[in-house]
Amino acid sequence: MERIALCPGTYDPMTKGHMDIISRCSKIFSKVVVAISESPKKKPLYSVERRIDFVKRSLNDLENIEVITFNGLLVKLARKVNATVIIKGLRAISDFEYEFQMAQINKKLNPEVETVFMVTNPKYAYLSSSAVKEVAMFKGCINGLVPEKIENDIVESFDKKNFK
Repeated sequence: MERIALCPGTYDPMTKGHMDIISRCSKIFSKVVVAISESPKKKPLYSVERRIDFVKRSLNDLENIEVITFNGLLVKLARKVNATVIIKGLRAISDFEYEFQMAQINKKLNPEVETVFMVTNPKYAYLSSSAVKEVAMFKGCINGLVPEKIENDIVESFDKKNFK
């Protein structure tokens, strides 16, 4: 039986922390659907097309990954892609409080889908997309924070102020 996991996020931009969680999931599940939220409410810096490109290039070594975009309820997307598990990475207790509430709502909306919390690798516990953007904006070094395959793109996007 194929076990499909859904890894939702904004991925604005993809970080080494995201990559670590998805890579670990790819070893557990037969297929991992990386679902990039269009997130108009969050006002992402990068266009959805650019985020798709970043994620695909970062994960192109993993064979059981599919990258898609979505807008709307996560449990509806889970049903559409036949995912039985939603994976949420946790860095700190503050992440858990929010994600726990979302997991409970999702369980109410679709009892067939489980939420699994995956604790981040300690070396990425401090890392967030927001932190990467701030460091890059002020011309700091983002080496080791984002996948090597997209590092130059992120640096250049701040140099040229081109986020599309």
